[in-house]
Amino acid sequence: MFFDPLYLILVGPTMLLALWAQMRVKSAFGKWSQVAGSSRMSGAEAAQRMLSAAGITDVKIEPVQGFLSDHYDPRAKRLRLSPGVYQSNSVAAMGIACHEAGHALQHANGYAPLALRNAIVPVAQIGSWLAWPMIFGGMLLQMQNLALLGVIAFSAMVVFQLITLPVEFDASNRAKAQLKTLGILHSNEESKGVSAVLDAAAMTYVAATVTALVQLLYFALRLGLLGRRD
Repeated sequence: MFFDPLYLILVGPTMLLALWAQMRVKSAFGKWSQVAGSSRMSGAEAAQRMLSAAGITDVKIEPVQGFLSDHYDPRAKRLRLSPGVYQSNSVAAMGIACHEAGHALQHANGYAPLALRNAIVPVAQIGSWLAWPMIFGGMLLQMQNLALLGVIAFSAMVVFQLITLPVEFDASNRAKAQLKTLGILHSNEESKGVSAVLDAAAMTYVAATVTALVQLLYFALRLGLLGRRD
């Protein structure tokens, strides 16, 4: 079970996809973090301009430690930016900061996929804690019902990943549009750089979703949900 060739055949390519996506993000960020935007605005300033233009005054922008640890916290209404984004005036920093500001705009506008994702966060978290122990415990002990419960818990994680895709793509689209509309970017080359960074980041979510779907397929096959096990 722990060295199942079928698992390697199914999941192996998705792991390579995830590795490629991570390398692409680091490459794009590394390149465009060295290119200063002509507006000379920091990531925090660009995000603030985007929030202000949307009439959002109750979201605070603050620094957070970590590499590319940028995120928007809808419960605290905090937009947290990593040091390489908060202070930097690079094209990459402005793109990432405004992507996170895009999530704040989604929240303020009641964007349905974001609301749905936030609603199922607790279920997805419980699923991430319980799924693997239940699945492997059930398979090892030949307790079919326990393994099936694990698959159900894992399915909650898959649903979360699927909902995350439109949320992330929409936030990036909002960022790209506002960076141009608000005059934060002044050239097509800068827009190209933002797109390179945000598109690379989006691929990490695609890779994670594909991996989760294929893992779910594997468990379904091994538990006989999609056919007999040999």
